[in-house]
Amino acid sequence: MKCIIVDDDEISRLALTKLVEQVNSLSLLQVCSGSVEALNYLNAEKVDLILLDIEMPEMNGLEFIKSIKNPPLIILATSKKKYALESYEYNVVDFIIKPVSIDRFVKSIAKAKAIFDSTQQVVSSSGINYVFIKSQSSLIKINTNDILWIEALGDYITINTAAKKHIVHTTMKTVEGRLPSDKFVRVHRSYIVSVDRINSIEDTIVAINGKLIPVGAVYKENLVKLLNLL
Repeated sequence: MKCIIVDDDEISRLALTKLVEQVNSLSLLQVCSGSVEALNYLNAEKVDLILLDIEMPEMNGLEFIKSIKNPPLIILATSKKKYALESYEYNVVDFIIKPVSIDRFVKSIAKAKAIFDSTQQVVSSSGINYVFIKSQSSLIKINTNDILWIEALGDYITINTAAKKHIVHTTMKTVEGRLPSDKFVRVHRSYIVSVDRINSIEDTIVAINGKLIPVGAVYKENLVKLLNLL
């Protein structure tokens, strides 16, 4: 994972740098002494993980997270335990207390790596008519025209085609972002459907190949927008 360190304290930056260098799965791209510097870097480069301090001048770590439109994975590293509860409102991967031991650091990175790997298991092409899914050591190509619906299943999703059901360890948000938005629509927190494959819609139910799929109230407007109504 490509990572950066954001911390206003020089000793902390050096300590985190040494920890990063001991973890093979991490590649340190940049060490930033403040949030503004980090924001400028993020505008220019793709980053997978941020190791972030909280108490910094100009903009603290939590304000920094708020300012990022699509934040990467974030691990908060701070000497102040008082921020622990609040920090999880920002959907951070982990909260670690300085000074950070190598054992604690490795555990935190492993947690981030598991999330990172799960979000990489559905890989879209440069076009929009197929996706690849990871199956053990292989990548399997699925034409998006063959997809009927996608359903959440705990920490997994199922991609349903007429011929087969594929189970993938990833999130609905990730797969939604990989599919063409003019062809697929989220109709429920647990379902994404192919608009072309819809047979009928009745009130809050979508029918596809005999499968009855609920339509959540907050998703109905987006579904209607994609329908070619006369």
